[in-house]
Amino acid sequence: MNAEKILKDLYRKKFNYNRIQITPLPLSGSARKYYRLHAGNNTVIGVNNEDVDENNAFFYLTEEFKKLGLNVPEVYSTDKRNKFYLLEDLGDITLYSLLNKKRKGKVITPDIIDFYKRAIDELARFQILTKDKIDFTKCYPRKSFDELSMKWDLNYFKYYFLKPSGIQFDEDKLERDFNNFIAYLSNASSNYFMYRDFNSRNIMIKNDDLFFIDYQGGRKGPLQYDIASLLFDSKADLDDDLRTVLLNHYLKSVRKLENIRRSDFMKYYYEFVLLRLIQMFGAYGNRGFFEGKAHFLQSIPYAVKNLESILKKIKISRKIPELFRVLDEITRNKKLQEYKWNAEHKELIVRVFSFSYKDKIPYDISGNGGGFVFDCRAIPNPGKIEKYKHLTGRNKKVADFLKTQPAATKFLNESISMVEQVVESYIERGWRDLMVCYGCTGGQHRSVFCAESLASHLKKNYKVKVILKHTRLHL
Repeated sequence: MNAEKILKDLYRKKFNYNRIQITPLPLSGSARKYYRLHAGNNTVIGVNNEDVDENNAFFYLTEEFKKLGLNVPEVYSTDKRNKFYLLEDLGDITLYSLLNKKRKGKVITPDIIDFYKRAIDELARFQILTKDKIDFTKCYPRKSFDELSMKWDLNYFKYYFLKPSGIQFDEDKLERDFNNFIAYLSNASSNYFMYRDFNSRNIMIKNDDLFFIDYQGGRKGPLQYDIASLLFDSKADLDDDLRTVLLNHYLKSVRKLENIRRSDFMKYYYEFVLLRLIQMFGAYGNRGFFEGKAHFLQSIPYAVKNLESILKKIKISRKIPELFRVLDEITRNKKLQEYKWNAEHKELIVRVFSFSYKDKIPYDISGNGGGFVFDCRAIPNPGKIEKYKHLTGRNKKVADFLKTQPAATKFLNESISMVEQVVESYIERGWRDLMVCYGCTGGQHRSVFCAESLASHLKKNYKVKVILKHTRLHL
């Protein structure tokens, strides 16, 4: 039985409607699948999540939050296995979408700042009013944000961001720094509810009221982490002056509910900001590099900018030298800045690569899923001819040789014709990214010649930005 039928059945039983429309919603950063169901004017959100433990934590927390008057969505109905459920539809306007709609360059309008302050007031209530009301053993995936939770985040960063980014590190030294960092953070008071993912995309605005979603990973933890998540939300791109204003507002909101000294809070604040940034880099790497979701890659430069600012404020840098060195290298990595440029460019970019099949096929940094990969190994190989062996496909002698080979000429012309068809379609549709790769055995002759020829042809005949890279010639 498919997800849409199960959700329709739930809707039918709950609301007694028969003519039900269902529309899949865009995928998010999680494995959960969302749908919008409606019959007449009655609209709800349907969710399919195979992780029953996560669902049960969500249902439990929602019930407790409702008792305390916190604005979270109503859970209307669940199936017997707790893998499908219906939620109150809070619309499509998030604090993040409204921020982007109303901001004027770097200037954030007063009404948006007011929404931030209201969200911060509610954050304090989530964290403090619930701390003695929640059975944290029902939280997911752990009851508290403990040493193991922090270790997971740090390793997530190491394996899903550092390694695919090509950032070099000493594994043993980095592990020791992870342990030192965790030991320091473990000294912070951690007796509060930690929302875990309190950011502008998880704050909904409906009829001028704020509602809060995606708290199923919440658990017992420190105060600092959630406000860090909101203020250093990468693509929200808040400036440091506004962050200071909002942080001061947060501390006032907290002190209305519990007597907390500013000095005690600030002792660990920037270190928790750093931990949150590290976790976000891991998430961007996982969702971007491994799952090919472009908008996560485009968040990386904003996170780099935040990291650069935070590193100047960390008090324990001497205790984590290898981690600090790695993080500093991230701030100086020019390749990571390409993602922001990729997000902001307006014309079609065609990235043309030559590569060796001894290596991996080049990675598509646009997140567009790649494009063409042409295998040049079927055409004659100049690399097997002594006088061409030490040359490359950029050399005129090699190019002249390949132009005399009918198989090479046919292959090149047909590949160019295929690319032209797609380029023209992309330009007409306003699409922005296309990747074309030519591969051969050594990545020196045939693939280089074809990539050079295509790049030259596109530059002469189309108004596009062509980026040409020969992966083996750069080794």
